[in-house]
Amino acid sequence: MMSATLLAMVAAGPASAGQARSVSGVVELFTSQGCNSCPPADQVLVDLAEEGEVIALGYHVDYWDYLGWKDTLGSAEYTERQYGYARSFAERSVYTPQAVINGRLHLNGSDRGSIESHINRMASTGQGLPVDISVEESSDSLIIEAGAGDSTLGDAHLVLVFFDQTKDVEIKRGENRGKTITYANIVTGIQTAGMWHGDEFRFEMPMSEISKRGTGGCAVLLQVVSKDGSPGAILGAALLEH
Repeated sequence: MMSATLLAMVAAGPASAGQARSVSGVVELFTSQGCNSCPPADQVLVDLAEEGEVIALGYHVDYWDYLGWKDTLGSAEYTERQYGYARSFAERSVYTPQAVINGRLHLNGSDRGSIESHINRMASTGQGLPVDISVEESSDSLIIEAGAGDSTLGDAHLVLVFFDQTKDVEIKRGENRGKTITYANIVTGIQTAGMWHGDEFRFEMPMSEISKRGTGGCAVLLQVVSKDGSPGAILGAALLEH
C-alpha cells in the first residue's frame, strides 16, 4: 500500500470544476482472449462502457494461456484479484466470463439482463454505492473527495484502477482463432492510495506518485478489503475519463 505521507489530506469540501459523473454501479468483467465463451461478455462490457451508466472494467486473466493463445492484455495481477473475489464469495474456483457487481456478487458476464437487474436491485436495497465520490485531474495531481458514510460501513481502501478505453485484438491461435475482438476499458494497473474511515475527506495525490496509468482514464473505488487482502463490497465509485 502507498504510504499515507504520499497523500496530502486537506479540509473536506465540495469538489471544484471537473467533478466525475455519477454512476449507478460497478461491473468488473474477468475475461480472456483464450476463452471461446467470452466474446459475448466482452461485447456487453463494450456496450456498458459506451452507455456510461455504470463503471465497466475489463480484467484479462492469464490462466487460459495454456490453450494455445497467450492473452496479450492478461496479467497475473488480475487473476489474483479474481481469486480474491472467490475467497470473499466462498467459492472454490474461478471462471470466465465472470462479472462481479459492486464487489458483492458474481454472475455470467454475458447475461446483460441479470447484470442490470442486480444493479437496480442493489441500488434500491442499500447495496449500491452509498458513499459519494468525486475525482478530478489537474496537470500535476489527482484530487479525490469522498463523503461521510454510515458508521456500520466500516473502513475501506481507496483503490485506483487505470484503464485503456478500446482496443481491437486479432486472435491468431486458440479457441478464438480467426476472430478480431473489441475490448473496452481494459485494466492496465491497480493501485491502493489510502484508507477511508467513514468521514469526509479530500485527497490530493501527486501524479508523480501514480505508478501505473491508462490512456483511457481512472476509476476510483472505495472498497472494503478483508484482512487477507481479498476485495469486497464497493461503497462508492467515480470515473475519470481522458
